[in-house]
Amino acid sequence: MNRKTVTAGTVLAVLAGLAVSTTAQSASADPSPPPGSQALAVAAADQAVSSGLDTLAKGPDEQYQRQTVTPWVNGLYSVAYERTYRGLPVVGGDAVVLADNQGRVRATQSATGARIAAKTTATIDASAAEATSKARLAAVDKVESHRLVVRVKDGVGNLAWETVVVGRTATAPSRLHVFVDASTGTVLDQIDDVKAGSANSQWNGPSPLTIDTTNSGGTYSLRDPNRPGLTCADYSTGTVFSKSTDSWGNGQASSKETGCADVFWAAQKEWNMLRDWLGRNGHNGTGGSWPVKVGLNDVNAYWDGSSVSIGHNQANQWIGSMDVVGHEFGHGIDQFTPGGAGTEPGLGEATGDIMGALTEAYTNEPSPYDVPDYTVGEAVNLVGQGPIRYMYKPSTNGDPDCYSSSIPNTEEHAAAGPLNHWFYLLAEGTSPGGGKPDSPTCNQTTMTGVGIQQAGKVFYGGMLLKTSGMTYKKYRTATLNSAKTLDPTCALFTKTKAAWDAISVPAQTGDPTCTGGPAQNDFSMSFTPNSGTVQPGSQITATLGTTITSGNAQSVSLVATGQPGDVTVGLSPNPIQSGTSSTLTATAAAGAANGTYVITVTGTGPNATHTAQYTLTVGTGGPGGDAIKNGGFEDGTANWTQSANDITNSSQNAAHGGTWYAWMMGYGSTATETLSQSGVTIPNTGSPKLSAWIKTTTSERGNTVYDTLKVQINGTTLATYSNVGATGAYVQRTVDLSAYKGQTVTVQFAGAEDSSLTTTFLVDDVAIS
Repeated sequence: MNRKTVTAGTVLAVLAGLAVSTTAQSASADPSPPPGSQALAVAAADQAVSSGLDTLAKGPDEQYQRQTVTPWVNGLYSVAYERTYRGLPVVGGDAVVLADNQGRVRATQSATGARIAAKTTATIDASAAEATSKARLAAVDKVESHRLVVRVKDGVGNLAWETVVVGRTATAPSRLHVFVDASTGTVLDQIDDVKAGSANSQWNGPSPLTIDTTNSGGTYSLRDPNRPGLTCADYSTGTVFSKSTDSWGNGQASSKETGCADVFWAAQKEWNMLRDWLGRNGHNGTGGSWPVKVGLNDVNAYWDGSSVSIGHNQANQWIGSMDVVGHEFGHGIDQFTPGGAGTEPGLGEATGDIMGALTEAYTNEPSPYDVPDYTVGEAVNLVGQGPIRYMYKPSTNGDPDCYSSSIPNTEEHAAAGPLNHWFYLLAEGTSPGGGKPDSPTCNQTTMTGVGIQQAGKVFYGGMLLKTSGMTYKKYRTATLNSAKTLDPTCALFTKTKAAWDAISVPAQTGDPTCTGGPAQNDFSMSFTPNSGTVQPGSQITATLGTTITSGNAQSVSLVATGQPGDVTVGLSPNPIQSGTSSTLTATAAAGAANGTYVITVTGTGPNATHTAQYTLTVGTGGPGGDAIKNGGFEDGTANWTQSANDITNSSQNAAHGGTWYAWMMGYGSTATETLSQSGVTIPNTGSPKLSAWIKTTTSERGNTVYDTLKVQINGTTLATYSNVGATGAYVQRTVDLSAYKGQTVTVQFAGAEDSSLTTTFLVDDVAIS
């Protein structure tokens, strides 16, 4: 790694051939956002997570790291974050902020509200976890990776090895993430990236169809020049189809070339639909797509986490039809939106069905081709029984129409029924007419629809607020927030809510409200700075700012909780008008005990209530004295001397506590660094020890020491840590200082790296006790 640029902060078979065009198409139908608009949205989102706004509340050892920024419509941006705990990734702790181009936070959603308290040292090693993980598959082709994480499930965090194994189950391909408890060796959870879609393959038309291909030196290939990453290859050879002419397919669905032409037509139309209707930049959200292979010897089609494989039906026809391709790419869209694709059964399958229906509607082919409808697999008899799912009435095929407590334990394709039903009701209503089927509700109500394009925007907006472990109930909240931001009159919100009620998904405590008429008065809160250190007998201040996110100003009363008994917290002025600020003053008594605390300020107005967090460290943040000054680096470089720009709050890594840490080494070339503090007086009683939380990550292999970090007192090395035994997690290291009792010394961390491969040492929360 060349680092050290750290900053403080952050198609179908056709009856004839296909006529093909290589003309480039516009990347976006929407006007570009004004310069700086994304920066305002991202800054607001970053401030929201750092201040623990509302659902983003976190513990003192937890941090958020920004992952993706996805533009949406109306100047809105979805900003996704992963959580860390003492430097370890937290799977199931991610969060999303919806912010606008004026720097206002519009909605937040978090995968968990639990405060994490987990071990950070594994007693089960990676090889044992790997063996357990491999046993979950019938056949294993390879172990792709493993890492130490905290897995949060059902509100409980456990240290775990996440191992990715690739192979097959008894019936299908698999790319399986297995989470093995790092203390007990038991399997906590597993998530499969491979999603099996029950597919169909129907000819599109009318001919000639136009697809985008690449011409290079007189050779044409199924590589899309306008949609990076979209290719189509023979499954058996992996070779992208190419030829000397630009006419593809022979009209026979048994031809792999025709199957690939089918795929290109459908995938390109889905891309255009995402751009024109939903405001998404490509299949993956960042202007890219994925490869497809036709020729899988299976009566199915699959998304494997990075590509699509198309199989055949019982008549041996390749099933690259509009809704099948739309469905499989829909799995990719699900994975490449915040939170990924590890959801409650049914949600991923319904997402694919919805994307397929949207693609059919956008393309609007005439009969007898793949016309817009709300059935899945209607054009091809996958197993000789017609459509495999009916979105308007799932029970037609034996799937549930309504949500119930049994859905989480229902087979994943059948469990798609209620969400498909919700989407149809929102788009078309109960009795749409025009030849479209009626759709009875589960609560005997009637409703009119908002149209499939608008329903698609609401659902996609919910996807942009998705977190890991998504459920039907969480989707209700997310889509209500989506509808509220899309339509301030609340008409869309009311229809969205009625559709959820109609399939028996109950109201949730986190559901937003919408009153209609003038914009509802609302606000957000954040701290600047969001953390600080106070010594006993002293005080510290921070600014609690508020922003009006809609409507007008309102009076907001402030209450602080979470501080220890020997710390007094005041807020002045209090109350305040939203849009203004208050000063938090934390005063530590002379005998206040060391420790780190999360202070939560609740702001209550007549129209809304919100919370924000401030992390307060008293003394060194741990038991003992304060011989080391600024041991948590929260005051930046104060009291420290560094040979490189080590002390940082860069979002490229996470601190152990607070937001600042020292980032030492990580060059991948020969280098040395030092970080020191002079004038440190060692206690002259007891058994004094120096402690520091150190996170070591390395690209080195084996048990040979190549890169080191030494702890030195007055130039004498007392401890050496290296690439050997690197865990990728913060580990508290202690060094005995008894030989220096009563002395004033220089404490130094000295790093050294050899000529190749990187090892990084992150140092935080240094203390002497």
